[in-house]
Amino acid sequence: MSSTKVADGVTASGRLTGSTAVITGASRGIGLAIAEAFVTCEARVVMIARGEAALQAHSRRLGPRAIPMACDVTNDNAVRAMAARVVEQFDGPPDILVNNAGTFTLARIESVDPASFVAELDTNLAAPFRLVHAFLPGMRARQRGHIVTIGSIGDRTIFPENASYAASKFGARALHEVLRLETRGSGVRASLVSPAQVDTPMWDPIDPDHRPSFTPRSEMLRAGAVADAVVYVVTQPPDVNVDELRLSHS
Repeated sequence: MSSTKVADGVTASGRLTGSTAVITGASRGIGLAIAEAFVTCEARVVMIARGEAALQAHSRRLGPRAIPMACDVTNDNAVRAMAARVVEQFDGPPDILVNNAGTFTLARIESVDPASFVAELDTNLAAPFRLVHAFLPGMRARQRGHIVTIGSIGDRTIFPENASYAASKFGARALHEVLRLETRGSGVRASLVSPAQVDTPMWDPIDPDHRPSFTPRSEMLRAGAVADAVVYVVTQPPDVNVDELRLSHS
């Protein structure tokens, strides 16, 4: 079936032919599902995560459009070096940046180790800032780009034992909202995709099926549903910005 081109690299059928994307946390869960969806849409995808072996394995399975690039997003120098490689390889910043990498721990405030609290904020909040800081100037200069933040129900709803996660996700939502205000009219778009609980390996050590008041994994969203939402967001016409998209299980 033929499709009509409506923007650079985007067709009415929702494909991303010729576009480049950087996705963090791309070795598992939501990030991997987004990478798979983008490759299917014919984008070139730079898959970012710390574990090089997992990235290599997934990139081989996904084919030549999937480019593994191991990087610790909590390390300033590593992020700068990765961003420089991306800009050199693709002759500019990516068309799409998806800030997805994150961690999730549960503990009451008095039991949270301060170092662990800071580490979770670093991964969930400071790391997205590092990626935006690295790529936004080039996007502005080109007057085109799309920055997607993967949020959570925890970026607007408080739960017990969620001090570190809630603080980081509320902060990430605030960062997105400032970014949206500062990029309005620049050609750079900014979107927040906030799903309810998603069945990913992040839940393995928590075992929500056997914890009172927790959502069973069978009632959680699929990672692929979040990926579909991200594809929807980034394939809107250039004059449309999806400011925030919230997902829940039906």
